[in-house]
Amino acid sequence: MHHDPEHRPRRMSRRTVLGTIAGVAAAGVAGGYAWDRFGGGRHSESSGGAPTAGGGPSAHPTDGCSFERLSAPNRTVVRAADGATLATFTDGARTAVLTGPTRRFTEPRTTTAKVTTDAWVRVLPHGWRQGMEKSAWFTGWFAKTLRDTSPDVFAVAFQYSSAGAPDKHNASGVRYAGTAHFGPRNTDVSNPLDFAYHDEKSDFYDYLGIPWTFPDGTRVDPRQPRYGDIDCSGFQRLVWGYRMGIPLHNTNAAGAGLPRRAFAIAAYGPGRLLIPDTGRQPTDITVLQPGDLVFFAIIKSDPKLIDHCGMYLGLDDKGRHRFYSSRSAANGPTMGDLSGHALLDGGDFYARGFRTARRL
Repeated sequence: MHHDPEHRPRRMSRRTVLGTIAGVAAAGVAGGYAWDRFGGGRHSESSGGAPTAGGGPSAHPTDGCSFERLSAPNRTVVRAADGATLATFTDGARTAVLTGPTRRFTEPRTTTAKVTTDAWVRVLPHGWRQGMEKSAWFTGWFAKTLRDTSPDVFAVAFQYSSAGAPDKHNASGVRYAGTAHFGPRNTDVSNPLDFAYHDEKSDFYDYLGIPWTFPDGTRVDPRQPRYGDIDCSGFQRLVWGYRMGIPLHNTNAAGAGLPRRAFAIAAYGPGRLLIPDTGRQPTDITVLQPGDLVFFAIIKSDPKLIDHCGMYLGLDDKGRHRFYSSRSAANGPTMGDLSGHALLDGGDFYARGFRTARRL
C-alpha cells in the first residue's frame, strides 16, 4: 500500500467525530436520517442496512484520538482532540461504552421520567486488557463500532419492554424479541403491586420457548406456561447471553459466564466488581457507567439477601440514577416506578435495597 509522507492525521473534536458518524449513518438510511427513538417501550429501527463510509473524514472518524489510562477501576478512555470522551474500556470487562447520537428512553405507562443519553453500550469480543488499543483487531473494530447504528445493548433490552414491543422472529420461526412478561400469575397473591403477584423462575429459554443445552451438556426444556416470561436475572441472561453472546451456565456457582440467579451473578459473574456488597446502600455510585448491572437485597425480609438485578441506564431528566429491570409489578422489563421507583439514589424502596454493582 502506498504511504503518503505528507499525510498527517487531522485532529477531530468530539462534535466533528459525532457529526461524521451521523453523516455516515445517514448514507445508509433509506428515506432520510433518523436515530433510534424509544417511546412506551417501542423501538424504531433505521432501515437500509449497515452504514457505509465515504471519502474524506467520514472514512476515518477516529483520526486524532488519544488514549488515557485511569484507575478505580483500571480502564482505557478514548479522547477526542477537544478532550471529550469517545469510549471507555474497562480492564477485565467486555462491556464498552461509546459516545454516539443522543437517544431518549421513556415508558409513559409506568413513569414520567425520561432518560436521554449519548451512551451506546457494546460488547467486546473478549475482556479488555491494557494496551489492547495497539492490537491489530482494535483499529478496525473501533472505527466500525463508533459508526455502528445497529441495536446496542440498550436497544436490545428495550425490545422486551413490558410497555409494548413488536415481535421479532428468526429464520426458524423463534420469537426472539417482543413484549416480555415477568411470570405466571400467582393466585395466592391478590395485590397486583405485590412483588409476588407474578411468579419468578422464568429463564431466557422459557421466554424463547425452545430447549437449551449448556456447555456442560445440561439440557433444559422450556415450560409452556412460562412462554414469553422472563424474571430479573433471566432477563439479563436473555440480553447479555442469548442476544449479545456472553457465555451462560445453569448453576449458581462460579463458572464460565453468567450464572442463573441474581445473587450468583453479583458474586461470580464475569467482568469487574465495581461496588462491593457491604450490606448497606452505597453512598458513592459515581463509578457506575451505562450498562452496568446493579443488584438489590430484599429489604422487607432479609436485607442481606441479593434477590433482584437490573441494568443501569444513567441519569434521568430529574438527575436521578435510573435502572431497567424485569419486575412483577410492571409484569416484565421496566424503567418505571410501580411498587418502588427504579432509582439507585435517595430513600425509596429499591435505592434502600441497592447493594452492589458489576461491569460485565
